[in-house]
Amino acid sequence: MIARGNSTGKIILMGEHAVVYGQPAIAMPFSAVQITAEVQEEGQALSVSCDFYQGLVHEMPKIWESLKHAIRFSLYRIGAPTDPAIHIEIHSTIPAERGMGSSAAVAAAVARALFAFYQKNLSDEELWEIVQSSEKIAHGNPSGIDATTVTGTAPVFFIKDQPIEPVALSLDAYLVVADTGKTGNTLEAITDVALLYRRRSEVENWIKALGDLTYQARDYLAHNQAELLGQVMNQAHTYLKDLTVSDESLDRLVVIARQTGALGAKLTGGGRGGCMIALAKTKEAAETIAQALAGAGASQTWIQYLGERHE
Repeated sequence: MIARGNSTGKIILMGEHAVVYGQPAIAMPFSAVQITAEVQEEGQALSVSCDFYQGLVHEMPKIWESLKHAIRFSLYRIGAPTDPAIHIEIHSTIPAERGMGSSAAVAAAVARALFAFYQKNLSDEELWEIVQSSEKIAHGNPSGIDATTVTGTAPVFFIKDQPIEPVALSLDAYLVVADTGKTGNTLEAITDVALLYRRRSEVENWIKALGDLTYQARDYLAHNQAELLGQVMNQAHTYLKDLTVSDESLDRLVVIARQTGALGAKLTGGGRGGCMIALAKTKEAAETIAQALAGAGASQTWIQYLGERHE
């Protein structure tokens, strides 16, 4: 028997970094990229294969400790042996370390596959706990937004330690996502923002401003105000630059997107590389922006409709 588990990627529309300090963020599942995990009986001990490792789970390098934890914690919750003779195969189209939630998504897919293999029910709450505990190993002090979004199906408005709220999405517009091709470093960026927060008094105001922009964005999403959403995206990117989490590769693509007709553009996720997003009013405009970004060096681009239809 082969048991499977799936998970999508995620995109943070607004609020990255500020969410760690109690401000809101808006994130959405990003179905253009996903992870599938397959589990079956094989060999003499617990093993895994994926893009970056093939072998026994107990011999995995420390850099992949979060994945090892997701596997071990899932088995513990299931009540299965700690080293069963099974093999886990992971297939991913989510670029790693790009702010698309790859570490959370792989934990979610693996947990779903293992629970399916052992024919155990997996509640949404238990899945979130498994993914979030894995994220703490991967990212130090995660906000929880990745764990929430990759395990769900709808956009969310999220404030740390408060109930998650669904986002009313009534926006006739398109989101262009572009990968700089440069690996981001979320843990480093979070650490540096924390240092900046302690050293410079104005940083608290920047973080509050990012939160205010996210509240505005939620209203614009609900009332089909794409132009105003684009404006707050632009303002958010300025504050993220001030927080030192942007870089030359992101800033260049943001400028090109705006010059090519984007209503707004900003980095998404942890920054320091990774991905940026741009808002377009029509599919044709989105395709034009995506082509310009690819021509400027983006390694990959994707387009997702933000209304009721998903393309």
